Amino acid sequence: MAKVGDRLGSRKGSPLSMFLRPVVGSLAMAACLAVSSAEGAKSAPEPPIRVGVLAYRGGDHANAVWEPTIRYLAGRFPGRGAEMVPLDLSGMDTAVQNRTVDFVLTNTGNYVELEGRYGIARIATLHSSRAGASGASVGSTLIVRSDRTDIRDLGDLKGRTVLASDPDAFGGFQVAWGEMIKAGIDPYRDLKNLGFSGFPLDRIAFAVRDGESDVGVLRACLLEELAAEGRIDPGQFRVLAPRTPPGFDCAVSTDLYPDWPLARLASTPEVLAKAVVVALFQMPENDPAAEAGGYVGWTVPLDYQPVHTLFRALRIGPYRYLREISLLDIAREHWEWLALGALALLWWAIHSLRVEHLIKVRTAELHAANRSLLHEMAERRRAEENARDRQKDMDHVARLSILGEMASNLAHELNQPLGAIANYARGCTRRLEAGTSDPMQLVEITRAIADQADRAGRIIARIRDFVRKRAPQLEPMDVNDCVHAAVALCQGQASNGNAAISLSLADDLPPVLVDRIQIEQVILNLVKNALDAMAETQPGGAGEAVRVVSIRTARDRDGRVEVGVADRGHGLTAEAKGRLFEPFFTTKSGGMGLGLSICRTIVEAHGGHLWATDNPGGGTVMRFVLPAAGPATSPMCPTASPSTADEPPVVTEERNHDR
Repeated sequence: MAKVGDRLGSRKGSPLSMFLRPVVGSLAMAACLAVSSAEGAKSAPEPPIRVGVLAYRGGDHANAVWEPTIRYLAGRFPGRGAEMVPLDLSGMDTAVQNRTVDFVLTNTGNYVELEGRYGIARIATLHSSRAGASGASVGSTLIVRSDRTDIRDLGDLKGRTVLASDPDAFGGFQVAWGEMIKAGIDPYRDLKNLGFSGFPLDRIAFAVRDGESDVGVLRACLLEELAAEGRIDPGQFRVLAPRTPPGFDCAVSTDLYPDWPLARLASTPEVLAKAVVVALFQMPENDPAAEAGGYVGWTVPLDYQPVHTLFRALRIGPYRYLREISLLDIAREHWEWLALGALALLWWAIHSLRVEHLIKVRTAELHAANRSLLHEMAERRRAEENARDRQKDMDHVARLSILGEMASNLAHELNQPLGAIANYARGCTRRLEAGTSDPMQLVEITRAIADQADRAGRIIARIRDFVRKRAPQLEPMDVNDCVHAAVALCQGQASNGNAAISLSLADDLPPVLVDRIQIEQVILNLVKNALDAMAETQPGGAGEAVRVVSIRTARDRDGRVEVGVADRGHGLTAEAKGRLFEPFFTTKSGGMGLGLSICRTIVEAHGGHLWATDNPGGGTVMRFVLPAAGPATSPMCPTASPSTADEPPVVTEERNHDR
């Protein structure tokens, strides 16, 4: 008993040791009584005390470190002795489950798992010679090769390969796992590869040294032990994110946790557990068992709550159930929020019913309004169709009006081929009556008669197409063709009025998507207005025609096709410019005032624009633009600047001889 008191008193006179001195004395007395009672009973020899020891570096290392401790216990129990059972983590679980051992000496994390799973209880905690001021000495050391400058802290582990001993190894993985989580690294998701080498842990250091893994996870102080044994060169390694806990002389990368506990199984007799505790507490600091194990003795069980906190954060060990939370668990833990959610759902249901009722009412109102709107739309469509029909009628009437005004000119156009046919026919008759006909001459005459007849037929066909009432037919075409067709219809009026029509047509125009007859109507109306505007202009001397209508086509800067019709007439007044396109407004004494209004309507229906400007040389220039049917296939003519409103058209004497 004196030895027990001296042993506890040597622990720096701590209050805890002073408190435990009488308690330990009582335990020692009870143990002695138990032993003496057992000896007096002279019963059959009891089996040896079996202690399962975690062999984290293999069986040989476990024997070297812990066998002296087991021999110490055997010496304290000469009647039954003691034996060590080296186990790995899975073997430790099996031994405790099958109760093939009486005590277990394992790492901190494994103890917490066995405690929660099988109800083992710690009875003492190892006091390591390396322990810091807090008494904790278990942690993890993350090592890299000393020449790896690309890995400086835990945040650099993303995308790297990491090697540990076992997923259930406390100092060999779980403590490091917790630190990685704090650094924002999930080892099961963010690493390139997470490997486990199993026991012994020595091979982890060798794998890092040989470049087989970027980072290794070791139990704290293992790196120093390997260096002391001469198995590694410590200069080849660097500790990642090193820490310096007070009083702890090993390199570590994590927090420290309580050292290994000695725990008894639930089936181990309490009397035996007390006797073992007393024996361990009485071990001197310089005992060979303590020196072999690298500790200075045993102390009362430390607080293992930090281990529980770590396991709860990682959801492992006894807290693995947190990964599979049941609905009942959620209800128990968050019933306030669930109740609030139920109230919200109830309110939402009532609100939904109210909204649904309002929707039905609003839907009925909308149906009624929709029927009324459909009726109004149908009436509007009918009104628009009637307006389009009236517009078509107005276009048709306008074309007939134009032809009516040009009737004499058209008669003149037709008289020419008809007169030529009559002359050719009389000449042929005279030759036949005189008997002087030459077959070759007759062939030429009959060909000329056919050409003149075809010419008259084309004039009549153009007139018929122009006055025919039909629906618009859009097709891609060259606007120059429309210009030629319109000029052919008004050439007679120009000749009778001693006027000339000059064409300056660009050769690189893109096609436009238009109705040919409508665009011809626009050009014809603009040319006719130009001829009428110059009717009172005095002709030049010696038969020279100064009444010239210039028609010019080009491309503007936006790639559109522009048509300009210029005259040398009296021009427009300010009032006429403001009302030029109003229906029924005209500057002619006998005009209807619909021509330009219809022309603008046609041009705008084709996506274009019609406007009037003054001709710098006197008169007016009427211009309109039409969008191209597709991308331009040739560059813009550099001399054309159709977007300049006041620029006069370029006039070239390219007279049309199709008369």
